[in-house]
Amino acid sequence: MTRALIAEDEPLLAQELADELSRIWPELELLATADDGHSALQRFESERPELLFLDVQMPGLDGLEVARLVAGRAHVVFITAFDQYAVPAFDEGAVDYLLKPLETVRLVRAVQRVKERLKARQNATAAALPALPDLAAVLEQVQRQQAERAATAAAIAGTAPLRWISVQHGRDLRLITIEDICYFRADNKYVAVVTADSESLISTPLKELLPRLDPDSFWQVHRGTVVNVHAIKSVSRSAMGGNLVLNLKNRTERLQVSASYAHLFKHM
Repeated sequence: MTRALIAEDEPLLAQELADELSRIWPELELLATADDGHSALQRFESERPELLFLDVQMPGLDGLEVARLVAGRAHVVFITAFDQYAVPAFDEGAVDYLLKPLETVRLVRAVQRVKERLKARQNATAAALPALPDLAAVLEQVQRQQAERAATAAAIAGTAPLRWISVQHGRDLRLITIEDICYFRADNKYVAVVTADSESLISTPLKELLPRLDPDSFWQVHRGTVVNVHAIKSVSRSAMGGNLVLNLKNRTERLQVSASYAHLFKHM
C-alpha cells in the first residue's frame, strides 16, 4: 500500500486535500498532516512514505527545501499558489503540482501520474528502476526564477505604478487591469484579487502592493482590505456598532471599514 504525507500549514486546505485523496484514491494510506517543513522532514525520515504533497510556502523549511532533502527517495507533488514563474519549471521537470485553490481535475491527473510511476518502479528490476524526476534541477530553476522576480520587483518598487495584475488560472495566465479590480483582500498567506465577476489569488502581500497603487483610487479600509473607490456604490452604517460598511456597484458582499479608516469617508 502506498503511503502519503501532506505537508500544508493551512488546516482547511490540508483537510480538503485529504478528503479528496480519500475519495479519488481510497487505497492510499494518509499519514497525519505536517504543518511545517521541519516536522514534514522528520516525519519523512521516520516513516519513509512513498509520496509527499508539499506546500511550497511553509514555516521553517519551505516545500522546495524539503523536496531537495528528500530528492530521489520519494515522489513529490507540490502545492502552490498561482505563480506563473514556478509552474512552467514544474512542468518542464515532469514534477506534479496542485494549484490553490484545489482543482479536482488537476488532482486526478496528478494521482494518475504518480500511480503510473509507482507501477513502473514496481514492475522494473532492481537494475532498471526508472529514475524519479530530477528534483534538484527543477528546484534550482524555480529558485533562480524566484530570485530574478524578487530582484525585478525590488528595482521597480516605488517607481512604476501598477497597471495590471497577472494571475494564473490553471495553465493560462490572465491579465487583470487595475481599473477592473473592485478590491484586494488578504487571505491567509495570499491576497485575493476581486473583480466584478471573478476572484483570484496572488502571493504578493498587501504591504508590497499598496505603495504601487494610486492612492487617489485605492484606499485601505481595513487591515486586510484595500478597495477601489470607483467600485463603491454607497457607504452606510452597520446595524450593530455603527461601523461603516461599503456597498459595491458590481458585488453583493459588503466591506467593513475599520474605525481607524473611517475618516476617509467623512466627506462622502
